Amino acid sequence: MQDKLYHLMDWPRIEAVVYSEENHPKGIMGPHMVKGGILIQGFFPGAEKAAVKITSKEKKYNMKKEDEAGFFSVLIPGKMIPEYTFLVDGVEKQDPYRFPSLFTKDDEAQFCAGIHYSIYEKLGAHPMSIDGVEGTHFALWAPNAVRVSVVGDFNCWDGRVNQMELLENSGIFELFVPGVKEGDIYKYELKLKGGTICLRQDPYGNGFEVRPCNGSVVRNLLNYSWNDASYRKKHKKNTDTTKEAVAIGEINLKVWSMKEDGGVLTYREMAPLVLEYAKDMGFTHVELLPFMEYPDNESYGYQTSGYYAPTSRYGTPEDFMFFIDALHQLGIGVIMDWTPAHFAKEEEGMVHFDGTCLYEHYNPKQGIHPLWGTCIYNYGRPQVKNFLIANAFFWTKMYHIDGIRMDGVSPILRLDYCRDDGQWVPNIYGSNENLEGIEFLKHLNSIYKKHFPENLLIIEEGTNWVQTTGEVSDTCLGFDYKWNLHFTNDLVRYLSVEPAERSAYHNDLTLSMWYNYMDRFVLSLSRDDTVYTRDRLLDKMPGEEKKKRANLRVGYGFMMTHPGKKLISSEEIFDEGYFRELIKLYRSQPALYEMDYVTDGFEWINHMEAEKNIVVYLRKTENPFQTLLVVCNFSEAAYDAYPIGVPYQGKYKEIFNSDAEAFGGAGNVNPRVKMSRKTECDERQDSISIKVPALGMCVFSYSKAVEKVVDNKTAKNKTKAVGKKTNLKEVLEKKVNEK
Repeated sequence: MQDKLYHLMDWPRIEAVVYSEENHPKGIMGPHMVKGGILIQGFFPGAEKAAVKITSKEKKYNMKKEDEAGFFSVLIPGKMIPEYTFLVDGVEKQDPYRFPSLFTKDDEAQFCAGIHYSIYEKLGAHPMSIDGVEGTHFALWAPNAVRVSVVGDFNCWDGRVNQMELLENSGIFELFVPGVKEGDIYKYELKLKGGTICLRQDPYGNGFEVRPCNGSVVRNLLNYSWNDASYRKKHKKNTDTTKEAVAIGEINLKVWSMKEDGGVLTYREMAPLVLEYAKDMGFTHVELLPFMEYPDNESYGYQTSGYYAPTSRYGTPEDFMFFIDALHQLGIGVIMDWTPAHFAKEEEGMVHFDGTCLYEHYNPKQGIHPLWGTCIYNYGRPQVKNFLIANAFFWTKMYHIDGIRMDGVSPILRLDYCRDDGQWVPNIYGSNENLEGIEFLKHLNSIYKKHFPENLLIIEEGTNWVQTTGEVSDTCLGFDYKWNLHFTNDLVRYLSVEPAERSAYHNDLTLSMWYNYMDRFVLSLSRDDTVYTRDRLLDKMPGEEKKKRANLRVGYGFMMTHPGKKLISSEEIFDEGYFRELIKLYRSQPALYEMDYVTDGFEWINHMEAEKNIVVYLRKTENPFQTLLVVCNFSEAAYDAYPIGVPYQGKYKEIFNSDAEAFGGAGNVNPRVKMSRKTECDERQDSISIKVPALGMCVFSYSKAVEKVVDNKTAKNKTKAVGKKTNLKEVLEKKVNEK
């Protein structure tokens, strides 16, 4: 029997296993039907004795030690492979090589084509039960590695123990390891060409150790019970937000987690605080600065290292699910900041992952971000695109995210972004468009909106790329909204100048309406806009504290009444009471959001008086009675009787004034309704005269004037003239149309 066993052994491959260079260990180890019985082999480094225990018969077959390193084999009789376990030095163990592959040919083909949008269900580490055996299935894409093993405390971090099986068609290594449970720490050990051995984190890992440790952690994402079904049902019906109020509060979890004693709050502990704040302020959504795992504690999280896991700094994946669930239950959407343009250059991360530039471009002129030194993805590789597109699906399906804001997209669009001449590689046509990156964005947006039409896709890029929003086409990228960085930069620059000098910068206020309808914009005052100087916007304002606050009040007022959806960082809100009322105004007035992207929704009354630093404009809907008149004075001069042309005869009532005493202002408000007069002003036949506060903004609503009745006879005649069933609203609209 021993001679027969000897001749059944594949000694070259056994040597490969012993020296941990075998990428098809299932071809050697595990059970194999052979002539004369069942050949079972196992590699147990350092073991003295081993046996096979047949589960059904409680029978034991001692194994022969074929190699001093710990390779054992046995030939047992039988015509069917039985259920069995190993007894290694008296310890019972399951054989990881007896379990089947969980990948189908379709899985591999779709992944290689870049269209396996649920690949995160297969790649990574997933606790499960196979044939009644509890364990974890591991899978890793590393096509250029000689050998891949999963290592952890469960195998004493010995890469010889759990060598993984290579799937030749895809370059994926996989193995089901019995006994590995949720919470276990692991990494992958790769043997590279040339013999170098290195450790790698799991690119698809669902959990990580708390920094400074960087091991991957097995997590089960299916245990949490969601309670947001009512919210999601309503959310799915809303596939067009262009005519709705969208007020986004930007939340930096790093700031919100800080305790006075230097400790940090967990996701669950932060949830009620953020919830109360967002609801009180009136935000429709919150946008979370990058919460995916990142290496640098001092950063804001934009250099991502773990794309499939919330950072462990504040708790577990279930804790983060609770955080999102709580917001949903109060009707508040959650938008994630996402970084598909670059990833962290971390030693055990994705850079040079399998000894080659697997995720990034090999050419530094294409693969290294010129500003951050991070790695830029190779968007021409289908498996890399699949990694990113599946990641968008992952956060939407597994964590119920309501929208994605893509940060720093410029390198995806432009090959020469922030690069000097000679430091970039042109495309096949000799130009600077990143054709592969553009195709990636269109692919992502089209398939994502097909599956999640109710979710928002927002782009942030600074290269003046036009037609980023709308339906995907040859010329359009397919986003829902775009951050208006030019508006933000112009407004901040204008507000930072002394009022006496602002006339030279007047175009900073008015230029935005020239390009407003080229894309669907979000107006943002984000912490990202000031993070490089570490200064808050309030600190950038000129003058003493009172003047700074008045300056920002009118600036915020201008932003909130300007066409476009809104985003404001919680760190930039210097007066919650003021901003709460500003958002309340915004959400209560359809004219401020219904026609953001229609030319008829905005009209200048006067934007030519640069020397006065005043702009006057209308926000409108299709209903004239919802028209708003907005006056913004960016000078330190106040006016008691400032004439303004108006579009209709009637009454104009002040509904908001940034100079109200309740906001810390001087109280230069207009308490009484203003009746229009037949006095020409601003090239209009009718006008009103109002108080305009210094460094202030005021908003007026419009309504029809009620004519006074002198006596009963006059009233009767007026009633006959109008008619019993005449609708006064229709009469007024008819007059307006005739005019």
